Amino acid sequence: MSRPTASALTQAEEKPLTPLGRSVQKYLSHLVIERGLATNTVDSYTRDLNRYEHYLAEQGVIDAHRITTKHIRDFAVSLATGNVEVKPLSTRSIARVLVAVRGAHKFWLIEGITTTDAAATVAPPTPAQRLPKAISLERVQKLLEAPDSSTATGLRDRAILEFLYSTGARISEVTNVDLDDLSRTRATANSSQDAEATEPLATQVPAVVRLFGKGNKERIVPVGSYALKAIDDYLVRARPELAAKGKGTPALFVNARGSRLTRQGAWLILKKACDRAQLAEEISPHTLRHSYATHLLEGGADIRVVQELLGHASVNTTQIYTKVTAHTLREVFAAAHPRAR
Repeated sequence: MSRPTASALTQAEEKPLTPLGRSVQKYLSHLVIERGLATNTVDSYTRDLNRYEHYLAEQGVIDAHRITTKHIRDFAVSLATGNVEVKPLSTRSIARVLVAVRGAHKFWLIEGITTTDAAATVAPPTPAQRLPKAISLERVQKLLEAPDSSTATGLRDRAILEFLYSTGARISEVTNVDLDDLSRTRATANSSQDAEATEPLATQVPAVVRLFGKGNKERIVPVGSYALKAIDDYLVRARPELAAKGKGTPALFVNARGSRLTRQGAWLILKKACDRAQLAEEISPHTLRHSYATHLLEGGADIRVVQELLGHASVNTTQIYTKVTAHTLREVFAAAHPRAR
């Protein structure tokens, strides 16, 4: 898979830059070229740092070495209060922006652009921890069965939804999957034979898919039989028809014009399925990822295994799902036990 590039970064290069703008540009280039961050991540950093640069310009600061800690703290306050043109940001969004700001200042110090790190003592606010939203298996099944399998787009939609729930993939990972990233189930010879066996036993190796997560980090994830069946139906009965309308693409999932399906297109597919299934609650692609992790843990999966499947760099990120299952257990206990209340 090719190294990601940032569309916002390219656009920024077309504008005349101040000294501060050049420093920001250098940091963004570092994120793309040296750290290999995903396009969506770099675009987010670009928006946040453009906002920071705009605020500083209003304060008369157009060079990185003139930024003080007070400037950064005042900027954080402005994010929380907003103004007539810009709405105030949530604590979580402010924390995200300040992570970008802190990263830039640390980079500028290392590169010798500044002599001090003005952001070193500015800690991002701690957002209130929100438990991931998961839905029941019954609701997942209603969602997966919603697409109209009599049409090419319906077969594709069913395959995408099954794939999302079967792999726990992020939506951007799903839309980036190529045909060659999917490895089929195959039979392998089992060396252990009983005394009466005359032929090696054949065991099934599950189908797997190669996913590229945050930072372009690669991981291999099993694909369940239901998802594989839906994908096979799509590949045989739908993809040729859809792909014929385009110029040819290695993408596993294509849109009605024969091009690679976009993240926005996948969102619309999920929304349409929710409407057909008459699911009132708001369900996003990440809801299926959360449900995947929660259902695995409820089924007895080891948290370290779930961490690897989700592509989390730290098990601490995965541990929030153990709180979800504990929360569910408390709800069941409160509702079912005669002396719970």
